[in-house]
Amino acid sequence: MAKQSGLLRRLGNVALNEVSERFGSPSPTPSSGDTRFTPPTPAASKDEESLEGWGFADTRFVVKPDGSTVLTGTRYNISNVALPDLMPWFAGKLASPLGYDNRNEPHYPPEIPAAKKNDKLVAALREFLKEEQLTDDPKQRLRRGHGHTGGEIWAIRYGKLDRVPDLVVFPRSHDEVVRLVEVATQHGACVIPFGGGTNVTEALRIPLSEERLVIAVDMRQMNRILWVDPVNRMACIEAGATGRHLMEELAKFGFTMGHEPDSLEFSTLGGWIATNASGMKKNRYGNIEDLVLDMQVVTPQGIVERPRQAPRESVGVNPRQYMFGSEGNFGIVTTAVVKLFPLPEVQRYGSVIFPDLETGLSFLYALQQSGAVPASVRVMDNTQFHFGQALKPAKHGLAAKMKSELEKAVVTKLKGFDPYKLAVATLVFEGSREEVAFQEKTVYRIASEHGGMKGGGANGERGYQLTFGIAYIRDLTFEHWAIAESFETSVPWSRAMDLYERVQRRVEKEHAALGLPGKVFFTGRFTQVYQTGVVIYFYLGFYARGVSDPVGAYAALEHAAREEILAAGGSLSHHHGVGKIRRDFLPEVYSEAALALNRKVKAAIDPDNVFGASNCGINGPVALTPDEEAH
Repeated sequence: MAKQSGLLRRLGNVALNEVSERFGSPSPTPSSGDTRFTPPTPAASKDEESLEGWGFADTRFVVKPDGSTVLTGTRYNISNVALPDLMPWFAGKLASPLGYDNRNEPHYPPEIPAAKKNDKLVAALREFLKEEQLTDDPKQRLRRGHGHTGGEIWAIRYGKLDRVPDLVVFPRSHDEVVRLVEVATQHGACVIPFGGGTNVTEALRIPLSEERLVIAVDMRQMNRILWVDPVNRMACIEAGATGRHLMEELAKFGFTMGHEPDSLEFSTLGGWIATNASGMKKNRYGNIEDLVLDMQVVTPQGIVERPRQAPRESVGVNPRQYMFGSEGNFGIVTTAVVKLFPLPEVQRYGSVIFPDLETGLSFLYALQQSGAVPASVRVMDNTQFHFGQALKPAKHGLAAKMKSELEKAVVTKLKGFDPYKLAVATLVFEGSREEVAFQEKTVYRIASEHGGMKGGGANGERGYQLTFGIAYIRDLTFEHWAIAESFETSVPWSRAMDLYERVQRRVEKEHAALGLPGKVFFTGRFTQVYQTGVVIYFYLGFYARGVSDPVGAYAALEHAAREEILAAGGSLSHHHGVGKIRRDFLPEVYSEAALALNRKVKAAIDPDNVFGASNCGINGPVALTPDEEAH
């Protein structure tokens, strides 16, 4: 969907001015001495983000009187294009009357709790921060008090949050973060790090029992690339840099970090570390723990850091490992040294159609074992395939309509595929021309051996449109009385299909048991692949009009799904993390000794619980609402 999908190709042609000026060549060779250079500071972004939902303030889906859906703004390939099938398709899947006249009008902003005050603390902060680096504006405090679970967005649009930060601070340097943590510790305040606010684990929700003044530390003004080392293929980057900023700036020098989560446009480097994130191109570039060589973390006990970066070391237990997945419990990541990769010479999309999902999964397994896995490969179930088709604009003209009908005839009649059972693999190839040619040849050979049919690059690229559009679509469904969210897991290959089917049966059963209207919306895809298993990414939702507690009903559905995932051999989470939403399952994941070790590390590094997010059950049970507190 995003126009950024071709960004690497376009920026790959940009002259490497900074590298050329320093080394006399865009392809420097190893030499003695310092091989780093400092890039110029880019202009500040003028993009305004929405406070009441996902994404940019100028971008949202709206339903027109004729029933078609339009994405406002100009940022994406389908912006300002009528999509006649999207809402009718959703209405059919939910067996519910979604449409223009059936609106659930938001009442943003909700009632916002008053801020706690501490004049001495604020005076101490103003000794080293400028006036514009602090705010207690209610909407700004509200935004830093939640992430992007469906329940949180529903709450700010149709309910309320019972506790939000009291003060928002915008540091601009590592030293300012150090002083900020010192001041917070001295004045008995609680600190919650804030990156892009895109988590879907309630990690930013503040426990109702938190009586201290809460400071949300928004890191996004710390977004500079401090140095680039083109010889050793490294860069030092401040933790508040967003994915889209990193992609654009590194590409100017011929490099990419390669980490592209679905939240790429808004999530930050520090957030990726704190949640132990993964990106859709991890097959080529690795997960975040593979990409980060070192980091600076400010804790109440001092700075966790190391003075050098080597390819690999054996130096005892590395405290850095505790920061991956720390979810704001131990400190604030301020900078990280990351690996760089040359921009790919070629980027191409592809797709393959299979008769059913199980065949698609068999193809995926064979592809992984072949060693020719492309940068990204996903196998979507039938519902998700039709979801992507519903994002197509209206066809105009006889030629376009005839082409569409011919394509359908080839798939359903010539190949004999059932349009309501088929599954589709979408592919992204990146690398040199030789690499991509080899991968394409291998992929399509294995696909043919599994009865697959090439679907073309356009269909492959359309499949990835959901990546950047899904959260905007989720917000749209809220406004028409549906509630939906995503969740994921990783599982051994031998149990993958069984897990998918068990989760589907379980949510259908729970939907009926809860007496919810219409039909449950359920879809999934097999995505990141490993030697030992695969990731499954699900979307789940239902029609909520007339339901007394839609958020509670959704929580019950997803809780049941997670129970089934664990029972079927899946992980608690592959890359979303734990936060507070999955804390109750931790005893099934770790032994008591392991949980105790994490609590003792927390007590050692933060004895006063300055970083009081209370994620991953680190501080025991916490309540987020009066109902939870009562129970």
